[in-house]
Amino acid sequence: MSIWDRLGDFIARVSSSASSGVADVVEAVRTVFSGDPDLRRRVAFSVAMIALSAKMAKADGIVTQDEVRAFQEIFEVPPNETRNVARLYDIAKQDVAGFEIYAQRMAQLCGSGHANCMMLEDILDGLFHIAKADGLIHEHEGQFLHRIAEIFRIDEAHYEAILSRHVNLGAADPYVVLGIERGKPFEEVRKRYRKLISDNHPDRLIARGLPQEFIKIATTRVAAINAAYEMIERGLRHV
Repeated sequence: MSIWDRLGDFIARVSSSASSGVADVVEAVRTVFSGDPDLRRRVAFSVAMIALSAKMAKADGIVTQDEVRAFQEIFEVPPNETRNVARLYDIAKQDVAGFEIYAQRMAQLCGSGHANCMMLEDILDGLFHIAKADGLIHEHEGQFLHRIAEIFRIDEAHYEAILSRHVNLGAADPYVVLGIERGKPFEEVRKRYRKLISDNHPDRLIARGLPQEFIKIATTRVAAINAAYEMIERGLRHV
């Protein structure tokens, strides 16, 4: 049984309750998939992305076709499961609970409990990918994403590194992209670069619970990291 079969069955079960909301969704993920930690991570990531993208759409007020396509780039949902995914999206969008409560519950469900958790960074990266799909990140989306980062305990420097991969990428400070202080010895820059490349290896991403489709999105992240490193290397070579 694929993750989408399991997720579809789970969504159908949760949405059958008239009182379904964020608390019901999170608790259901914990209990339904308690016997399979690997599957629970993948389902938790998918649920977090679907629910928080719905809340982001509500914060922004509109959902463009570009954003729908960007969502589909992250999740290649089988045609027979689109109805269930739409059902979970609607639960999140209509829930009276604010997005901050959603983010807190999803952080508890998906996160490691430590600052700058990589799984939560992956979720934030996916939300950025959707937000920028129509060519710019609107003010309300920017406020939403920054607040999500705060709730996820992603520190400001780390957030700036994530932001720089998505906004004005060509002109971004390469040191910000790598998340390292300007002026550090080149050996430290190279060490940081190698860690980022290792952390974003497809095997590592899959082990964290990301769906296969997200690996395609992660290539953009790796391209930005490579470009930043090469820019720093070229600059130092000419000093």
